[in-house]
Amino acid sequence: MLGRRAEHEEEMVASRFERADDVQSQPAPATNLPEAPRGDRDLIGFTPAIEKGLRDIAAADRRFDLLSFLEGAKGAYGMVLEAFWRGDREELRELCDDDVYASFAAAIDAREKAGETLNNRLIRIEDTTVHSAFLEGRTATIAVRFVSDIAAVTHDKDGNMIAGSLDDAIESRDIWTFARDTNSNDPDWLLVETDAL
Repeated sequence: MLGRRAEHEEEMVASRFERADDVQSQPAPATNLPEAPRGDRDLIGFTPAIEKGLRDIAAADRRFDLLSFLEGAKGAYGMVLEAFWRGDREELRELCDDDVYASFAAAIDAREKAGETLNNRLIRIEDTTVHSAFLEGRTATIAVRFVSDIAAVTHDKDGNMIAGSLDDAIESRDIWTFARDTNSNDPDWLLVETDAL
């Protein structure tokens, strides 16, 4: 589902972004990812296909800014994981599209039915890079590769630890895909797909 970690066989979850109150004073949180690449320097090092996609998105939405987008994506990554770990369906509903939400909700339902709880921590995000980008019609889509360290513990209904360790973080590699209608006044990007590497 989302960044499955083989060692503990637990699923992680993703979602959309949250809006920043002031894009100038703080990094754009998960929802506030728009504006336009400030110049060619932002596109250095990308493959021609990714560069074309980012240029197309910037042309369709003059507010799009790649660096702000990536900061927002990092924020969204943490928010989605934490909402999933807490079982916060309401927050997940705001952050992801219907299909991704349904997958997360089903995983939360199964966990609750088994009486299990998660005590997970996102230790650090080591790498955030654009994996692909394209514009289809007026819909901008950007896939982001995350490499992170996560410490995870699962407890059973009696509170006994049945998997994981908070002292031993495991590397997680995921590709999360975000999309946004460039015609919309809403700056939020939705999480529309998750894949584990």
